Amino acid sequence: MITNKLVLLLLLSISEWSCALIRPVPGISTAERNGRTLHRTKRGWMWNSFFLLEEWTGSGKQYVGKLHSDMDSEDGSIKYVLTGDGAGTVFEIDEKSGDIHATRRLDREEKASYTLSAKAINKTSGQVLERASDFIIKIHDINDNEPKFSKDTYVASVPEMSNTGSFVMRVTATDADDESYGNSAKLVYSILQGQPYFSVEPETGVIRTALPNMIRENREHYQVVIQAKDMAGQMGGLSGTATVNITLLDVNNSPPRFPHSAYHLSTLESAEVGSSVGRIKANDADAGVNAEMWYSILDGDGQDMFSAITNATTQEGVIIVKKPLDFESKSIYSLRVQVTNTHVDPQFSHLGPFSDTATVRITVKDVDESPVFERSHYIFEVDENAPPGSSIGTVSARDPDITNHLVKYTIDRHTDLERLFNINANNGTISTRQALDRETSKWHNISVLATEISTSLQTRVPVFIKVQDVNDNAPEFAMYYETFVCENAKAGELIQTISAVDTDEPVVAHKFVFSLSTINPNFTIYDNEDNTARILTRRGGFRRHEMSSYLLPVVISDNDYPIQSSTSTLTVRVCACDRSRNVQTCSTEALLLSAGLSTGALVAILLCIIILLMIVVLFAALRRQKKKEPLIISKEDVRDNVVSYNDEGGGEEDTQAFDIGTLRNPEVIDTNKMRRDIIPEMLFPFRRVSPIKDNTDVRDFINGRLQENDSDPTAPPYDSLATYAYEGNGSLAESLSSLESTATEGDQDFDYLSHWGPPFKKLADMYIGKDTQRET
Repeated sequence: MITNKLVLLLLLSISEWSCALIRPVPGISTAERNGRTLHRTKRGWMWNSFFLLEEWTGSGKQYVGKLHSDMDSEDGSIKYVLTGDGAGTVFEIDEKSGDIHATRRLDREEKASYTLSAKAINKTSGQVLERASDFIIKIHDINDNEPKFSKDTYVASVPEMSNTGSFVMRVTATDADDESYGNSAKLVYSILQGQPYFSVEPETGVIRTALPNMIRENREHYQVVIQAKDMAGQMGGLSGTATVNITLLDVNNSPPRFPHSAYHLSTLESAEVGSSVGRIKANDADAGVNAEMWYSILDGDGQDMFSAITNATTQEGVIIVKKPLDFESKSIYSLRVQVTNTHVDPQFSHLGPFSDTATVRITVKDVDESPVFERSHYIFEVDENAPPGSSIGTVSARDPDITNHLVKYTIDRHTDLERLFNINANNGTISTRQALDRETSKWHNISVLATEISTSLQTRVPVFIKVQDVNDNAPEFAMYYETFVCENAKAGELIQTISAVDTDEPVVAHKFVFSLSTINPNFTIYDNEDNTARILTRRGGFRRHEMSSYLLPVVISDNDYPIQSSTSTLTVRVCACDRSRNVQTCSTEALLLSAGLSTGALVAILLCIIILLMIVVLFAALRRQKKKEPLIISKEDVRDNVVSYNDEGGGEEDTQAFDIGTLRNPEVIDTNKMRRDIIPEMLFPFRRVSPIKDNTDVRDFINGRLQENDSDPTAPPYDSLATYAYEGNGSLAESLSSLESTATEGDQDFDYLSHWGPPFKKLADMYIGKDTQRET
């Protein structure tokens, strides 16, 4: 079995690489062939493939192979025909000999093989002697293409401090040559530039680090040139290159360090809380987040007076004032400031510590300060109605400087517009300038200014003055009461419950006492002892026609010291009520109505009178109107109607009623001309628009004139003439009236209507037909 496989492999190899025809051996009969071991049907020719070298550099045409048939007796009677890929253009065949040639240089990368078909025919009869058979012409590859990378320039990065052999990136090149034939497309990668920092794997093109612990701070960017060479890197192979720009990525391997161990800063004692004293900065060779730092104060005698913050943009430590400074108390402070990386990589902790400290000395400078009050604010109390000049309280301020200048006091009058208070300029004693009223204002808020005499520096302090209450207001009714008593009320009946209010502010609570100023025969009062009282009737039988209302003086007193009292008058109206004591009416006019007609009857009578008056007025108006006759007398003839008016004019000789020239030519109309026979009703009459000229549509013109006359206040109904369209001498149509026509209808020739087109055909038939009948 192994032998059979070897024979088969040999046969395939021969058929693959043979450039000659396999044809029957001449001189051997058919019977002799049948006696051989190969029992096959005779075929005139057979082949599989031809091979041709690409990029042939020889002169002339390149020979491919030869086709030959057993039936060819070489007498020129057989013609060989070639068809298929490139037949006649790329390849040509000698019709007589069967030799095949390539007409031009071939490129395997453009086309690797060509499939063609050949047959042999008799030149004379055209009979096919050998049926068409396909064969392939394969193009043998040569190393004529250099390797090419997908990019000319690559960009890669790798963290600094990486170990040797750390992966950077992989570059790949391709070769257009045939990979299955020889080493033309077998590539080997090598590094031309970038040693000894990086290396490349020859077979894969993987770039790796070649040195350990490369530091970005020493060198950040590298340029590596990679070469790809075919022919497995042997001599004579083609090559291509690519550039790889490699950047070392930063890691936190550099701790922050202060450039100095001690710093000196200064600030004024007047520096506000939160203001900056100065800045210090540590250096960190890292970049980005690895260079971010955080500043803090570890200790020192100024730890309570100052604090440290970090400027995220500049990575500086800012020393700011935490509390108000006082040069007289302490002028020099010492701080120990620490800086620390915010992002520490444990992988590089052995390179630490990633923090540093420095000493900061701060000097406070003296400034001339404003006076300082002993308190941030003052609260005083004073009784209302205290006599002017009464002392309220004293404020005190001093100069905090060593010089201790004298201080004078004043009141900011913008806070005391009514000038209720005074202050002693030397000792700061505040007193009243006029009596105060607690009911007007319980609190007074003023500002006191302390000013240094020598420097004019000022400081203000708020002073809150509370006005203590004194019982100086009498109680009064809590509200206005509408009190009524029924005519059918009985003695002892409750008609009103009253209460009182007092604007004073008692120590414990209000206690009011209610009483009547005099004994009243009609009403009495009962104190409920809860700051309310009840008003009761002493008798019954109240009558509105006798007394419509009663005035009841009520005395209200408080229990404070000194006792205050007031008299308030309660008005009690007498009203008519039903049995359930519900008020029906309290007016005295109702008594008169009850004696006569009811309200509904009076309203009905009044409406009747109004309706009668309206009927009379309407009848009188109708009588005054004049009956008008219709303008058009005859409805049969609407062409030449005579419009008559009931009013007579001056006849033909009356030339003042209207201008007759309007009928002749509207172009000469004087738009400002007014009627001369009547007094104008308007100072500025309505101005008409001049007539539309040229070939304006008649319908639009008439509608426009109609609208003008409808809105004209000087237009009819009075005796006048309004022109809505025009004719006559000034018109293109001349006169359209038949009144002045001397010709009869029979004298007119209507033949011109037949020339006016289809729209006038019906009209032409009517009038021309009449003329024909008349002539007949």
